[in-house]
Amino acid sequence: MNICVFLSAADLDARYTRPAREFAELLGKAGHTLVWGGSNVGLMKVVADGVQEAGGRLLGVSVEFLANKARPGADEMVVAADLSERKKLLLEKADAVVVMVGGTGTLDEATEILELKKHGRTEKPVVLLNTEGFYDGLEKQFRRMEAEGFLPRPLSELVFFADEPAGALAHLEERLGRH
Repeated sequence: MNICVFLSAADLDARYTRPAREFAELLGKAGHTLVWGGSNVGLMKVVADGVQEAGGRLLGVSVEFLANKARPGADEMVVAADLSERKKLLLEKADAVVVMVGGTGTLDEATEILELKKHGRTEKPVVLLNTEGFYDGLEKQFRRMEAEGFLPRPLSELVFFADEPAGALAHLEERLGRH
């Protein structure tokens, strides 16, 4: 299974890197492919290292202005012209999406896939990995949107909230019927 992970390229402390590494190792051990932004820095590097060291494949989608940060030695690396094309390629190459901790770029990627799901343009499973309660506020906002009629589909059809890496991967494997 090709699992796209949206996440930060920032250097973060262990409370964020440890669970990200754990998810990456689970993904690699299960023989899945990581589809990610291709960068070899920060949390992106932590996840790519974990997947590769555990035997998984790396499929990166970098962008021209960040190509100097692209990971050498990935199984496949595509360089998109801009961020919009990068998002499109990441989603095309993925069977499922996991949103890890991140900033505005991660939030942009997450809301785009949820918008596509909301309109029935994709049915790929999406998991929001809520490490250390990072997305508690966003989950609360999504629940308010649902309760007040802003979402045409139940929130549970759009995204699954997981607190732990193992639960995130188990949900995806169950949804896609693969182990």
